[in-house]
Amino acid sequence: MVIVLSGFCTGVLGARFLRFAPRGAVVRPLWCAAPVAVLWWLSALLVPPEWLPLALLLAWLGVLLSAVDLRHRRLPDVLTLPAWPLVGAALWWAGAEPRRALAGGAVFFAGHLVVRLVAPSAMGGGDVKLAAPVGAVLASVSWLALPAGAAVASAVTLALALRRRAGGVPYGPGLLTAAWLAVASAG
Repeated sequence: MVIVLSGFCTGVLGARFLRFAPRGAVVRPLWCAAPVAVLWWLSALLVPPEWLPLALLLAWLGVLLSAVDLRHRRLPDVLTLPAWPLVGAALWWAGAEPRRALAGGAVFFAGHLVVRLVAPSAMGGGDVKLAAPVGAVLASVSWLALPAGAAVASAVTLALALRRRAGGVPYGPGLLTAAWLAVASAG
């Protein structure tokens, strides 16, 4: 019960933080609080203790960034840039191999950067920034998690595209779903 309440509170605080951050984003606190609470509860059930801080971080980031991406079609630097050191610290806590995490982050970042440079309308800069910590997480779980994560991200993006009538399709939710699922299956 404590984990659910903690997740709910951090979701509300995250939504409030986004409202007052540089280039603020308005998202409804309940839209963030309830999913974070559910994902924190699932994390506590599914994830091994050494990976739990990473799962909680990814759940929190995932919900907040997805809410902003779905509503405003952008991933704010105020969350994507701190994700790099925060994910790194959580991976260190989990005992992940640093070179493997760096290599996975570099590969995922480079792949997304190429897509951004070749077809700028296909992917935003926030997606490219987010790709590095997501790639580090995926590679830390397994080398096979990198292509699997790309497939999950694409599937989530396709599902969102089928539901949206106009405008761009957010890719961030797919990236973050892939990262959280990889950590949840690490146990």
